[in-house]
Amino acid sequence: MSIKEFTKRRKKLARAIGKNSVAILSTADLSTRTNDTHYPFRSDSDFYYYTGFSEPQALMMIAPGRPEGEFILCVRPKDPLMETWEGFMEGLDGVIKNYDVNESFDIGDIDTVLIDVLRSREKIAYTIGKNRFYDDKVIKAFNALKANQRQGGVIPNEIVSLEPIIHEMRQIKSRQEIQLMKRSARIGVEAHFRVMRECKPGVYEYQIQASIHHQFGQHGSIPAYNSIVASGDNACTLHYVENQSKLKQGDLLLTDAGCEYQMYASDITRTIPVSGKFTKDQKAIYAIVLHAQKSAIASVKPGQTFENMQKNTIEIITRGLRKLGILKGNLSKLIKEEAYKPFYMHGIGHWLGMDVHDVGSYVNEKGKSKNFLPGMAITVEPGIYISRNSKRVDKKWKGIGIRIEDDVLVTRSGCEVLSGKLPKEIDKIEAIMSSN
Repeated sequence: MSIKEFTKRRKKLARAIGKNSVAILSTADLSTRTNDTHYPFRSDSDFYYYTGFSEPQALMMIAPGRPEGEFILCVRPKDPLMETWEGFMEGLDGVIKNYDVNESFDIGDIDTVLIDVLRSREKIAYTIGKNRFYDDKVIKAFNALKANQRQGGVIPNEIVSLEPIIHEMRQIKSRQEIQLMKRSARIGVEAHFRVMRECKPGVYEYQIQASIHHQFGQHGSIPAYNSIVASGDNACTLHYVENQSKLKQGDLLLTDAGCEYQMYASDITRTIPVSGKFTKDQKAIYAIVLHAQKSAIASVKPGQTFENMQKNTIEIITRGLRKLGILKGNLSKLIKEEAYKPFYMHGIGHWLGMDVHDVGSYVNEKGKSKNFLPGMAITVEPGIYISRNSKRVDKKWKGIGIRIEDDVLVTRSGCEVLSGKLPKEIDKIEAIMSSN
């Protein structure tokens, strides 16, 4: 991502908050794994979206029209000893040189910096509740200025949440973001091809997971979320992550795995037969899910909504389960009574971007489902899950869990399936697996 891209975003944010305001964002904290070791650090997505800066302990401020500079970054100063242990640090001079920063300050001086920047500002745009440390700092500075208001001058009179503005911006992807998401999807697709090649009876779920993560790492990416490698009845647990079972002849393997490439996520699911061939009953359920997914994707275009997609998906799945005798009764009544819910209990998809479940409201200001716009990225992921504990279901269906998920970009004329090179038709999956 180019520095110009981050600068462009900051200018847009400055216009959104307006004159005499200041936007404040902090990055994520280091998270302790055990004792004195930490999980790998990842910047807060909102913070990174405007800065491109990926070191911990940093605070960003945007103050439109500020004579000393609109973009201020508080970071850790360079420390040769710390760099010996933990690696390179940009420091105060580095962020000015490399990140188009107007002014930089030591993060240790944040109390005085906040008061200085907030002075003469009428409004603070800051989301309280994400980071208690910075919450306290911002409120302390706000109260300090308020206590001295008799000295005259303009002081902040309100604190408003910054998240709605940011998340609305993040929903529409730029050309550079789209390119990164396409790359992330390609890496994810190759990982799933590898699953199809390596899936066979006797292999353990964790071995499949290891191959997926190896494929991610070979292309400079990391898992975007805990990979789901669920065989047999495990596939009926939506967020199954134990990944410890042995793959068995006759079972299905549901793999939900996506990578994060340069901060952008993919999210892909395929369900394949462990033996290389779907059984007759597995094909029957799979065909319903595939029909629902293809129908949903075909409907993606500007003006479409998740709500309408979900309604259509529910009808297709309910109709299909009724045709197989898994559900019985009048179609409209079955839908109204949500008879499908024991077998399809989640939504048709979600926003996708820097976060795998990306930010942004699903409803507009009137409380109605938000229309898709060009540049939005979504997942489309219907499923049917018939666990071994399902009641009043023929045993031949039990233990079948199927989900098919692709990453989809809304375009001006319709959509583009970013993960579209990964086959999902029964014959194509079987052909790949038979060549192993």
